Amino acid sequence: MSLTGELSRFVLSLDGTRLPEKVRAEAARSVLNWAGCAVGGARHPAIDAAVAALLPFAAGTQCSLLGRTERTDALHAALINGMSAHVLDFDDTHLRTLMHPSVPVASSLMALAERMPITGEQFLAAFVAGVEVECRIANAIWFAHNADWYITGTAGVFGAAAACARVLGLDEAQATHALGLAAAQSAGTREMAGTMAKCFIHGRAAQNGMLGALLAQRGFTAAASALEGVHGFAHVLAAKRDMDAITAGLGTDWELLQNSYKPYACGVVAHPVIDACLRLRQAHRPDPAAIARVDLRVSARALELTGITSPPDGLKSKWSLYHSAAVALVDGAAGEHQYTDERVNDPLVRGLRGRVVASADPSLAEIEAHATLTMVDGAVHEVHVDAVVGSAANPMSDQELGDKVRGLAVGILPDVQVEVLIGACRGFEALPDVAAIARAGVPAR
Repeated sequence: MSLTGELSRFVLSLDGTRLPEKVRAEAARSVLNWAGCAVGGARHPAIDAAVAALLPFAAGTQCSLLGRTERTDALHAALINGMSAHVLDFDDTHLRTLMHPSVPVASSLMALAERMPITGEQFLAAFVAGVEVECRIANAIWFAHNADWYITGTAGVFGAAAACARVLGLDEAQATHALGLAAAQSAGTREMAGTMAKCFIHGRAAQNGMLGALLAQRGFTAAASALEGVHGFAHVLAAKRDMDAITAGLGTDWELLQNSYKPYACGVVAHPVIDACLRLRQAHRPDPAAIARVDLRVSARALELTGITSPPDGLKSKWSLYHSAAVALVDGAAGEHQYTDERVNDPLVRGLRGRVVASADPSLAEIEAHATLTMVDGAVHEVHVDAVVGSAANPMSDQELGDKVRGLAVGILPDVQVEVLIGACRGFEALPDVAAIARAGVPAR
């Protein structure tokens, strides 16, 4: 059997009733975080532009757009909800690979759930299977892949295809073709960092995975060795690869348990810096104008991915650990409001950003950072973060995750409706119709 076929067999044979309780709980947390991010990102200019461009071509109005009143067909809903869930860079992250697991899988599944009945139990099994597939494929290539590619765009499409294949009732051969069609659409380069195209890459992973499953359902075929073939996904998109990582512990070790949730609305590798600067601010209450210098020691990957020293706008600032350090010290926050054109151009933020100096420390893990404030009067304050808030080693609590969703929904959904949305996500496994989550995320007209 091909590796692609082996994954298909796993997806279709997974017994959702036997999933460990920790996996079930983490699935609910992931879906809640996804829904909150989709609602919170729904009014972003990128989403406004996408809705204006694409709705005239919609094939129907079966599906909701979370956080908005417009309706569209399932393929466009998967795309736009996926874009909305990622546009603030607030979505969940599989830290080893930097995969955003829920965007492709939940966005595609929820779109299908509004087109066909899907129970909470069916959604659970498909969601877990999809996340497992995409994260395991990411495990095999990330170390030779992520410098050039957005892995949610390239590997996430497999997660969406796998999840949709399961709820559509595909057989093993059809599911293998669905994964092959996902491979045929795998895309997304890092040149798009800090632009609207970045969220488009993530939304397309959801839409393209669903498309692959729908085509396979009707007899459309693809290479059975799409993942492992000489000219297949892994060999083409990664100079080195560890294909054994895809199946090692499959069905017993759950990648969903490695998921993390962002307390800050920017690239996750900058989060330890934010933690460090927030701690320094809380402990010492420094006047930003009296800070002579901010020295940061971070992981090599943090500097590589978020090393923009002078971001020109809000989107680019999400990939600047210099800006993240500055707003954490000035504002005491790093939410969506700290990554706007206004904050980028604020004189106090801009001035402090110019006094931030960062260096890569090979001894630091990606969940670590060290920050030193040197004050104009010569005082020095230091802090070391050994496990960033939101990581599996230092997770956000259920209360913190709920409060994050409440904050994202301000001005979009009334408070009572937000609580309905949170309750539906936390208890989705018992829902007879999981599309109740989508309905709870739509504001009244």
